[in-house]
Amino acid sequence: MRVTQRIDFQTDPSKYRHWRVEYDGPVATVVMDVDEDGGLFDGYKLKLNSYDLGVDIELADIVQRMRFEHPEVRAVVMKSGKPGVFCAGANIRMLGGASHAHKVNFCKFTNETRNAYEAAEAESGQTWIAAVRGSCAGGGYELALACNHIMLTDDSTSNVALPEVPLLAVLPGTGGLTRVTDKRKVRRDLADVFCSIEEGVKGKRALDWRLVDEVVPNTKFDDAVLERARTIAAERPREGAKGIELTPLERSFGEDGAVTYSTVEVEVDRDAGTATITVKGPEEDAPGAMADFHAQGAQAWMLRAARELDDAILHLRLNERTAGLLILRTQGDPERVVAHEKLLLDNADDWLANEVLQYWKRLLKRVDMTSRSLAALVEHGSCFAGPLAELLWAADRSYMMEGEFEGDNRPMATVTLTEGNFGRYPMGNDLTRLETRFLGSPEAVETAKGHLGEALEAEEAEELGLVTYILDDIDWEDEVRIFMEERASFSPDAMTGMEANLRFAGPETMETRIFGRLTAWQNWIFQRPNAVGEAGALKRYGSGQRGEYDMERV
Repeated sequence: MRVTQRIDFQTDPSKYRHWRVEYDGPVATVVMDVDEDGGLFDGYKLKLNSYDLGVDIELADIVQRMRFEHPEVRAVVMKSGKPGVFCAGANIRMLGGASHAHKVNFCKFTNETRNAYEAAEAESGQTWIAAVRGSCAGGGYELALACNHIMLTDDSTSNVALPEVPLLAVLPGTGGLTRVTDKRKVRRDLADVFCSIEEGVKGKRALDWRLVDEVVPNTKFDDAVLERARTIAAERPREGAKGIELTPLERSFGEDGAVTYSTVEVEVDRDAGTATITVKGPEEDAPGAMADFHAQGAQAWMLRAARELDDAILHLRLNERTAGLLILRTQGDPERVVAHEKLLLDNADDWLANEVLQYWKRLLKRVDMTSRSLAALVEHGSCFAGPLAELLWAADRSYMMEGEFEGDNRPMATVTLTEGNFGRYPMGNDLTRLETRFLGSPEAVETAKGHLGEALEAEEAEELGLVTYILDDIDWEDEVRIFMEERASFSPDAMTGMEANLRFAGPETMETRIFGRLTAWQNWIFQRPNAVGEAGALKRYGSGQRGEYDMERV
């Protein structure tokens, strides 16, 4: 199986093939009922509620719409629409036939989706409950693990399992190992047993081992799940919140790889292996009050720009995989960017303001986790302020124009710090990007904070350590060109490894372990013949033959 068409990350409930969502006041039910014939590509059937990237794109849309369109929801029940099975996990035939790059990007996106609904309880007050009836294996159990509460039917067929190691010679790809130990706090030796057996664990033993939170007799299961959801919903009611519609994005695709949105432009140079992403600042003044922001809905600049940049990043990840260097640019009025963000920061207790700010946090984490070289260009007329300034510190390096440039009458290049840069958009390590940047000199963060709201020109930005290089009119073009050519000459494998090691300084968290340790090992294992060779376990699964292994430990 190879990707031959553009993968689209935009969908809506009218297009869902694999999920149903039912709303009952503060309780929502998300039903997984995968269409066997609805695979993203040919060559496999999505049997037993197994999933591929297309299934997860729909789930990601559900999670997003739950937050923005249904803020009244306080508890979300995830369950299966098929008898005898909760979810069989990622589709084995899809994994066996997919390119290495597609497998890795698939796992990364599903991890981001799991993290999004897992965090919905703390960020949005929406608690996700897994109602597990039937077999819940591999990625199916990982779906449940990312929920905030797991309820398991106590019968002869319902179980939870992570059988990837004994069956497929790979690892659970979306955080299973990490959540078993770090989140569920399963004892290490019991976790070792659990992850080494095919048949999984049932009933009381699953509860005793901390693999689930409740075990309920089958005859009482549906009532118990509903009662639990209603109890949780009642603990944090949200009265009077009226959602906004996430209207379709305005975008167009060019034959040369270009993508044009209302606030974002993407230009792709396939020969050079680069893609340039330009984010345009707001053209209108910030709304005067939150009531006006609510009235703008999905057209409000802070939300619209986030949605469009998010889609652009995902598009480049999956559809332009040889664009190894992403150039991040902005153009617009930085004072307007500051004003638009300030409205939300000043009203962070408003549910919609909170959701938009939380979305920027998730989006910027997605930028961090994109395995491409990232470079930011602070040009005249740019608007690197507030949330857009975060792109500077997400980048591997940044270049800023110094002084006037001949023939360039745009406003002088500046960087503007806001309160949002000091805690609103943390990385996966739970530090801000500035704290991560200045890990060895934390006093530099406090020094930078002393310049809140100032339009910092090149010399000041360099002195504060906010950019890598400042260049004048004489050196700008040549230096930037040489950097791009040099970066393109390096091995993309070495670049991915180097960047991932340098970007995530500081403490480890469950999130950094999932994306760092787990992803690194899975990335390696996905290329090993023991898993994906012609006699590997992933290729032979279902044939009746076990995989043949090279037994050398390396």
